[in-house]
Amino acid sequence: MQHNPLRGICYLCLGVLVFSLQDAIIKQVSGSYALTEVVFIRSCVAAPILLMLVWRDTGWRSLFASHLDTLVLRAMVMFGAYAAYYMAFPALPLADAVALYFTVPLFVTALAGPMLGERNGWPVWAAVLLGFGGVMVMLQPGTGLFNPAALLSLLAAAFYGLAMLLARKHGSSLSAAVMGFYQNAVFLVGAALVALLLHLMGIEHAAHPSIAFVVRPWSAPTVVDGLMIGLCGVVASIGIMLLTSAYRVARASTVTPFEYTGILWAPLWGFLFFNEVPRATTVAGAAVIVVAGLIALRVAKSDAPSTAELQVTADPFGIAKETLHDPSP
Repeated sequence: MQHNPLRGICYLCLGVLVFSLQDAIIKQVSGSYALTEVVFIRSCVAAPILLMLVWRDTGWRSLFASHLDTLVLRAMVMFGAYAAYYMAFPALPLADAVALYFTVPLFVTALAGPMLGERNGWPVWAAVLLGFGGVMVMLQPGTGLFNPAALLSLLAAAFYGLAMLLARKHGSSLSAAVMGFYQNAVFLVGAALVALLLHLMGIEHAAHPSIAFVVRPWSAPTVVDGLMIGLCGVVASIGIMLLTSAYRVARASTVTPFEYTGILWAPLWGFLFFNEVPRATTVAGAAVIVVAGLIALRVAKSDAPSTAELQVTADPFGIAKETLHDPSP
């Protein structure tokens, strides 16, 4: 397999940058529209693009795969993960929400034992404890600065890690485009069903901004807002191509550490678009989480006996890196 480290790193860093714009857009509209409406519009725009990616990558017949039950189950878990992730946006600074979400590798490590029977040595568990120490630095529990919405980002990371382990447990080797198409379909249907259920129950208002983002009734977006929401579908599709290309032209172990460049963009967009200045505890906690995540990934990879690597990092849409990658050149 072709191995071009520099090109792979460039693809991945650009893909992470593109995906980070989606977070900024969703935070921007989170105070005016319903999350279900935002996800529905984004998924409608992304659907034909993803369908073309499937056709280009593996052909449309690959959509009728033999792993439909696994694909749908995993997509439903991902729907819960990203619902929780986006719900945190109206209540938290963007840097906090994104940094806490990057605990995904730590959750994967912690859950791999009970789910897959994997045994991790003390260096891995030390990295996990270090990472959650960074979480405590950011959350500051027991102080007046603690925001319960931060738990939504951690819940999203846990659900995402569960989805990654489901893919590993069932040995899924389907293409990223196929998994992305099914995930997008579940997002579209799930958003519509949740909105319909809330409407039938008559729930339209909530005091907490995270809950209000979900229960708010749909409304016709302005032209500018509609274009911004629709742009998320284009962003997701471009991001898929870039991230998938990164893992195709370079070893996963080479490009994976650059996933964490996403933590650099979140505070920048938060400052430029929302006048958010990260707290010292946010910077310190995020740094600890990054170091712990990199240690956990590095130790886990050095201990892995197989000749293939299944990526379980915090892809901001969870659809680009879940195929098996042969690390040999």
